[in-house]
Amino acid sequence: MLNEEYSQKYFPGTRDELLNKVRKSVSDKRYQHILGVEKAAIKLAKNNNYNVEKASIAALVHDYAKERNDEEFKQVVINKQLDPDLLNWNNFIWHGVVGAEIIKDELNIKDGEILDAVRKHTIGAEKMTVLDKIIYVADYVEDGRVFPDVNIARTLAYSNLNDAVAFEIKHTLEYLISTNGVVYPAAILTYNKWVVK
Repeated sequence: MLNEEYSQKYFPGTRDELLNKVRKSVSDKRYQHILGVEKAAIKLAKNNNYNVEKASIAALVHDYAKERNDEEFKQVVINKQLDPDLLNWNNFIWHGVVGAEIIKDELNIKDGEILDAVRKHTIGAEKMTVLDKIIYVADYVEDGRVFPDVNIARTLAYSNLNDAVAFEIKHTLEYLISTNGVVYPAAILTYNKWVVK
């Protein structure tokens, strides 16, 4: 998948070492999803002339903290003095925003762009770098995903990254509204920026 070895500029080790750490942190099912996201992210990085190594690392760590318990997330919010409003949310928000802090500490990944891509991968943001968009979209369209219109999402992903972001946030919000799910306020800002013309 990634032919060349990591340069160690972004993660202090090899890809195999990172894979081993990720594998120990998540279930087998989650690990397979993560590998799928990496595959999609590498393809998106190549399509968009972006650094393949950074895309690979961000993809491999995006769900690193996904299966931690609620108490651990809450403790990180308190210890790191993150926005106290985070305590009112749940794993869907925590594993990105709070997970980035866990990744920084446990994996010694300090690159701000990689950590931001993890923070933004569930609800996007008004301002998104190319890497933010790559991870946000790769997480949505990886080969293991099955949902109505997934093929449209994949076609958009590999033809226009901005259109893919707009498609994803719109469909995510439509799903949450149709199921009476709670909408994180920042997701509305993402929608207003990327979907509203």
